Amino acid sequence: MNTHRVTRMDVELQALRLKAPFRITGYTFYDVPVVRVTLHGEAGARGRGEAAGVYYLDDTPEKIMRTIEAQRPMIEAGITREQLAQTFPAGGARNALDCALWELESQQAGVPVWRAAGLDQALPRVTTFTLSADAPEVVGRGARALSHARALKLKLDGDVETDIARVRAAREARGDVWMAVDANQGYSLRNLERALPAFVAAGVKLVEQPLPRGSEAELQGFRSPIPIAADESVQSADDVAGLVGRFDVVNIKLDKCGGLTEALRMVVEARSAGLQVMVGNMVGTSLAMAPAFVIAQLCDFVDLDGPTFLERDHVPSASYDGGSIHCAPDVWGGGRV
Repeated sequence: MNTHRVTRMDVELQALRLKAPFRITGYTFYDVPVVRVTLHGEAGARGRGEAAGVYYLDDTPEKIMRTIEAQRPMIEAGITREQLAQTFPAGGARNALDCALWELESQQAGVPVWRAAGLDQALPRVTTFTLSADAPEVVGRGARALSHARALKLKLDGDVETDIARVRAAREARGDVWMAVDANQGYSLRNLERALPAFVAAGVKLVEQPLPRGSEAELQGFRSPIPIAADESVQSADDVAGLVGRFDVVNIKLDKCGGLTEALRMVVEARSAGLQVMVGNMVGTSLAMAPAFVIAQLCDFVDLDGPTFLERDHVPSASYDGGSIHCAPDVWGGGRV
């Protein structure tokens, strides 16, 4: 990788307001603070990245900003993505900088990021649209309101009977839609076994992170009738090998792994291990979705609906048409100054 001269780095913290409170196991979100990094290069080239961090690892936007500012001299002197991975741990700071470097490189080379990443094309992908862990009747109304969605993901809160009611309400409202559920570490193995028959009956096709991070061994040899995806249990490519025999799907999030560079490595590791691949998000604007959209081209499942929860998105924005997401070159990584 070449070192790309950075003439200036801008770093800003911005709070993104949600349209409504968003509930998952153990948390309710009202807004999403994010860090945006812009690397300015020669001849008007620029690269941008956005990161929200990983809340359950205390990777906060404030810490992300401090981490980046501490390395400002090195960054502005010129840094490669390889050096970035050696200097910064996985997480939001590395994600924002890595994505900014990808876009800066693409502009300086005059090619879009997806082509630089070795892809032949970047096509719209069906994405899940997520429903908060609200009362079952609210979930049902929400599912009905998402009439354009072809795939739904329901957040659960660990109360098995209420979670089953949520799933049934969503299925009654949308008998046609592909459906996943996400427990966000809220289940025990016993409760997962209790819930699975009802999930099967409702046509649930994926169960995401049912058990707490650190309990992965409990799933060793567990025969689930529905594929199980690892989210909190997998942070980077180094964690993938430990999922074999316990999970079926790897959920890649750029904020977790530290950017597009590591995410591409995770895809290779997951495929080599015989696992399917999913790309998700920590909520953010289209500026955060666009690098993940590159990964979406390589995935079996896509969950990139983050901007739809916001009062205001980044402009230009990703498009959500016919239940799919598409990030045009002008959103991010288009390869033109």
